[in-house]
Amino acid sequence: MSTHRDILAIEADIVKALKDVYDPEIPVNIFDLGLIYEVDTEENGKTTIKMTLTAPNCPMADQILQDVNDRVGEVDGITEVVINLTFDPPWGKEMMSEEAMLELGFL
Repeated sequence: MSTHRDILAIEADIVKALKDVYDPEIPVNIFDLGLIYEVDTEENGKTTIKMTLTAPNCPMADQILQDVNDRVGEVDGITEVVINLTFDPPWGKEMMSEEAMLELGFL
């Protein structure tokens, strides 16, 4: 059975994995873009990710969601990945990290 510390370590590894997922149309990872709203990992390894996309009609949505599922599923301790896609609140550039804003020329 996992301890609270284990879950925090697993969630840190999940963030690292999410930083390897990119929208092919944007040269910044989805975590720094601010597309990940919440990561919740249970003691049994089930992880629920609440996320959005830059637009509801994103042509790369299926690929991005598959990449999130694949990368998070590779993290040690993860037994199941559930992705809840939401557009509330809608994504905006103010959700990006400072690094992402620099990379995209917004700063």
